[in-house]
Amino acid sequence: MKTVFLAVIVAIVAGCASVGPQDYGRSEARVVQTVAYGTVEGVRTVRITEDKPIVGTVAGAALGGLLGNSIGHGGGRAAATVIGAVGGGIAGNAIERHATAQDGQEIVVRLDNGTTIAVVQGAAQGFETGQRVRVLTGPKGSRVEPA
Repeated sequence: MKTVFLAVIVAIVAGCASVGPQDYGRSEARVVQTVAYGTVEGVRTVRITEDKPIVGTVAGAALGGLLGNSIGHGGGRAAATVIGAVGGGIAGNAIERHATAQDGQEIVVRLDNGTTIAVVQGAAQGFETGQRVRVLTGPKGSRVEPA
């Protein structure tokens, strides 16, 4: 039971963490990035969700399995355990996706070389059509910043 409680706490803490476009991971420090300049052609609000909500799925499956195991006895208990684990996993997955979702922007940029690109990132900075920006591209992806 302590393990399930710990998994739920970890899922909640992970859901509270957010990384904005101004944040860099340790592995991104001291890494060469290319820089290109351009003009914003369009901005669209998007939702960024967790791609692989493993913590929520595992915690939900464990909790659902434990709850299902407390119902009935014999073959009925086994079936309830399986159904509880599957249902809990689905619910945990949905909860983690919802808890970790953040607002973002899809920013379409016409680079000075004539190429048009789109970058999706957290909405910590509000970009507007016509704004001059720089696009930094490195091994972990690209980000748009005011020029």
